Formats: sequence, C-alpha cells, structure tokens
Amino acid sequence: MRLEFPQLLWLLLVIPPAMVVFFWWAMRRRQMLLTQFVQARLLSALTVGISPARQKFRFTCLVLAVACAIIALARPQWGSTWDEVKQKGLDIVVAIDTSKSMLATDIAPSRLERAKLAALELMQDAKTDRMGLVAFAGLAYLQCPLTIDDVAFQQSVQSLNVNTIPQGGTALAEAINTALTAFKEGDNYKVLVLFTDGEDNEEGALEAAQRAAKEGLKIFTVGIGTAEGELLRITDANGNSDYVRDDQGNVVKSHLNEGLLQQIATTTDGFYLPMRGAKTIDTLYEQGLAPLPKSEQTTKLVKRYHEQFYWPLGMAILLLLAEMLFPERKTSAVIVEQKKLPVTPVSPAKVAVVLFMFLLPVTTFGSPATAYQDYQGNKFLAAQKEYERLAATNKVVDMRLVFNAGTAAYRGTNYDEAIKLFTSAASAQDIQLQQASYFNLGNTQFRLGQSAKDLDTMQTNWEEAVRNYQSAVKLNTNDADAVFNLDFTKKCVQQIIQLREAARLAKSAADSATRNRNYHRALEIMESLSQRNNPLAKQFEEFTKKLKNIDEIANPNTTQPALPGRP
Repeated sequence: MRLEFPQLLWLLLVIPPAMVVFFWWAMRRRQMLLTQFVQARLLSALTVGISPARQKFRFTCLVLAVACAIIALARPQWGSTWDEVKQKGLDIVVAIDTSKSMLATDIAPSRLERAKLAALELMQDAKTDRMGLVAFAGLAYLQCPLTIDDVAFQQSVQSLNVNTIPQGGTALAEAINTALTAFKEGDNYKVLVLFTDGEDNEEGALEAAQRAAKEGLKIFTVGIGTAEGELLRITDANGNSDYVRDDQGNVVKSHLNEGLLQQIATTTDGFYLPMRGAKTIDTLYEQGLAPLPKSEQTTKLVKRYHEQFYWPLGMAILLLLAEMLFPERKTSAVIVEQKKLPVTPVSPAKVAVVLFMFLLPVTTFGSPATAYQDYQGNKFLAAQKEYERLAATNKVVDMRLVFNAGTAAYRGTNYDEAIKLFTSAASAQDIQLQQASYFNLGNTQFRLGQSAKDLDTMQTNWEEAVRNYQSAVKLNTNDADAVFNLDFTKKCVQQIIQLREAARLAKSAADSATRNRNYHRALEIMESLSQRNNPLAKQFEEFTKKLKNIDEIANPNTTQPALPGRP
C-alpha cells in the first residue's frame, strides 16, 4: 500500500487530540454552567435519561470520522496496473557541441555547461515530446535515442564533456547527418535543436542542412558564446591550467559564428537564437516548436495505482450518521400510573430563566410517549391536544394529564388556554399537583401582564399572579422558586403603583400651573413626564398638545428648554 499524500497523516497527531481536549473542556464547562443555573436538588432529575455512555459513543464516532476523513485525504492506494499511454508530441533531437572551443567562459559557467543546462530546460518544456541526444566534435555520435524517458535523457546530457568525442574539431555536417539517423520512418515532425558556437572546421554544413530539409528536418540553431570570443584554457590531469594552442603554438581564441548558424536554420525553415538571458529556451519552444503539428505516438507503459480512498471515506460517513442518529437520551415511553404521581422537579429552562426574571412553568409530569415526544420536540400545540384527548378518554379525569396540557399550552404561548387548564388542575386532591398548578398559574398571569398594552391590565394580571404564588408558597414553604417569584412580582406591582403616583403628581402640578396661567411651566412638567418614558404619559398626550398650543399663543417668543432629569 502507498499514500499519494503521506504528509497529511501528520494531521492525525493534531486534529483528533485537539478534538478530545475540546470536548472534555466543553463537557466540564456545561456541567459548571448547569450547577450555576440549576439548584443541586434538581440537577439529577433534569438529566434523567441522559446516558454518559451514549455521549462517549457519539464523541468517539465523531473523532473516528475525522480520523478516517484525514486518511481518505491522504489517498491510500494499493494494487496497480500497467497502462499504455498514448499522447501527441514531436520528435526532437538535441545536438550539443563538445569540442574544446566549448570550454570558453565568455558565457558562465562555460559554453558547454550552459548548453547542457539549456538542453535540460528544453526537456522541461517538451513534456509530451520524445527527446534524443547527439554529441559532436570532430565526429558525431547518437548518445540517447528518441525517448520520453526524461531520466535517461537527463543522464545522457549530464555525462557530456569535452572528452566524450575523442576526435577534436567541430563537424556540423556530421551532427546533422547523425541526427537524421535518429528519426524513424513515420509522420512525426522531425526537429533538430543545435547548440554550438558555430566554429565549423570542416566544409559541407550548409549542404547537409539542404539535404536534411528535403527529408523534412527542421533545424533550430542556438548560438553559444559571444562574437568577441574568448581565449581557451584547459586543465590537465594534474590540475595545471594552460591556454589551448594550435600546431604553431599560438593561443587559440574562439568566436561565435552567428552567420553560419543563421544560414543553417534558414535553409530548413527554422530560426536562430543567441543564448542570451533566461527566456531563450522558452522563446524557442513557444515560437518555434510548440506551433508545429504534433502526431499521436505510443509511449511507455505507465504504472497506475488503484485508488482506495473511498473505504475510509465511506467509514467516515457511516460514523457521522451513527453520531447523528444515536441520541444522548434513552427514548422510552413515560407511563402514567394512577397510584403514584411521579412529580418531576422544575425543568432547567424554568430555573435558568427565573434567575433572569422570566417565569416559566415546571416541567410536565409523566405522560404517554407520543405527547411527551411532541413536547420534547417543541410541538407544543400537538402535545396539548394529545394530553387533552388522553384526559378526556379517561372515565375519571386524570389531573396530571390536564396539568401537562396546560404546560404545553403555556410553552406554546397560548396563555388563556393555559390558565383554564392550570385552574382545573389546581382542584386536584394531590397537594403537590395543586402547588405546581398554582405556581404555573402565577407564571402564566405574569406573562399575560408582560404582554399587556396598558398599565391597568398589567397590574391586574400581576396582582393575580401574586395571589397564585402566595397559594403555591402556602402549600410548599420550601419552594425557593415560588418564594422568589412572589417577591419579584410584588416588586413589579409596587413599581406600577409608584409610576401611577408619579404621573398623578405631575398632572396635579401641571393643573396647578394652568390655573395660575403659567402655561409654559405646565407644559414643561408634562413634557418632562414624557421624557422619562413613563408608560402613563400616553394618557396625557391630548392634554399636553392643548397646553403646547396655549403656550405658543400666550408666549410666542419663548423657547422651550429641555428639562434634564426629574422635576
């Protein structure tokens, strides 16, 4: 087995451990928050049905799913087949001059080394083309036949030096003729790329180019060197360096023969490029070789590995489905027993919001599975109807079912119906059920007061809530929630009374100022009442408008200042 991206497996050392740490922290944090908002005596009842083993199972599924997904991303592969790859490309023979004149350093690091680098750069551009190599000096030899094996071509190029061809000199005609022998019969386009300084010691280069053109060979010449030339130096086996000399002992200076190279390229409909800058080979391929028609050719066999990533990916999907479909709570129908009433303590939602001054009812008592599941799924209207249906089908009305219907109506914000149902449940003989019914009646009346559009209705509902809370406290003096709600609601009623008194005093002061014809002062008092967002200010809007009209007539040039704060 192999992996296409084995480096991705390092993620297994980071992501799954990080998830373990995060979930451990989240569970600790959730437990801490529960203990803050829920009384200790209620915590065990609120977590009834939650299975720690199920939580761990879901967490394990999630972590394993992520691990499997990472393995799938790494693309595991095992098994392979050899496929014959067919692709379109050119047949390109590269001829490199290895004569001693290529030792000149007028192009760094030397002419020969620069030519070898250029040939390898051409190999990178010609990705779908077959490449061959001819080395030439006084003679020419085919170093590498046409192949798409980049490694073989690269090794052949790197092995070239001035001793590759034992016979000195530069025979361009031999290089052209040897390149022709590298091409097989067929429809492939024949291309020769010649890297040389153009110093031809023998005649016949142009004639050879003309014969090659007739056989369909296109030659592109690349000049290596400079026209000014460079003295040639050579290092012997002992590391001693000396200039290259001719038969008369004169120092040899090599020059780039651009004219001959241009003629050779033009004869075969190619072109000449001097080796200048970093884009020479890119220009050669893009403008000279790439536009040539490519033919389809059969190439080497390619080993293709069989992808197996879908196994860990499928496992990850299955684990995620298991995590989603496996609940934390054990699902079992709640059965109502006639002899024993399983009173469930206050729900977490109720206790938490009590601390934030919002009063919710206690949770539902035991009930048949369908209604209870609707309630747990926030389908409160359906739960209410089901509880009412169950209560109506019994010969003797079970007040626990009525209570549950009232709780569902409350959660569905159907407060009028909830009051009816809780009032009916409060007549139960069971004291605990009575106490819970009065408590929820107080909650419902408080909610109705909150949604009232005027203070009269609000005060009436909250005063009724106070009486219900008082009844709940009388039945169970240890119910801290009922005591808290009672005290809080009394304070709300007292605030309404204070608002009424403040509005009454403001109206009285305004009336007094009006009787004294101090209309401007009366207007200031009423506007100050509005600026304090007093809910009763709306009742005096018409009175304030009339004062403003009278004040504008009586005091036309008076600018009314804004009164900050309370008068």
